Amino acid sequence: MSEPEAYEISCAIVEAMRSLISLGLSQGTAGNVSVRYRDGFLMTPSGIPADDLRPEDIVPMTMAGGHDHALAPSSEWRFHRDILQRRPEIGAVVHAHPTYCTAFAICGQEIPAVHYMIAAAGGPTIRCAPYAPYGTEELSVAAVAALDNRLGCLLANHGMIAIGSNLTKALWLAVEMEALCRQYAAALQVGKPIILSDAEIARTVRRFESYGPRSRDVAP
Repeated sequence: MSEPEAYEISCAIVEAMRSLISLGLSQGTAGNVSVRYRDGFLMTPSGIPADDLRPEDIVPMTMAGGHDHALAPSSEWRFHRDILQRRPEIGAVVHAHPTYCTAFAICGQEIPAVHYMIAAAGGPTIRCAPYAPYGTEELSVAAVAALDNRLGCLLANHGMIAIGSNLTKALWLAVEMEALCRQYAAALQVGKPIILSDAEIARTVRRFESYGPRSRDVAP
């Protein structure tokens, strides 16, 4: 890819970070975003609020974890790198601390199939990875395992991860995951949620292969 393309991707990452704030999925300097680029990836920097973030601040990184940018990458770069390395079909990773996803993560609870939209995350559950300190290899290993055959997971006592073939789809899934967790929390207050069968979710996953955000120039 050319440098103008790298700048365009960096602009999209900045916009995504600001969307996390405006959509209520993150706050302050929390949350981070990466996008696959060349043989490495572009990563949000550490400690810069979304409103102050510029495309020039986005850190190009190698798959070995190296960079030569003046700014340090997010402390969570490791699980971004490991997800992109292990999942060649994935082009973008979004990590955030939305209220309802994080509430279930604080309780160490996975999300069952209480709504067919869980199929957007790739299976009949959204798993919750066990707790590990932020920025560590231990957390990366746990996150990659929780994302096996999935596009989203929770991180115990931490937050959530959504991944996708591109940034638009990863951000869309982050929004859907938070909506699902909010609905599940409300349903638990009403009564005992009815869980859809694995077979039903498997059918929906297949139908979802052509579901979700798409460009206007792509035929339906």
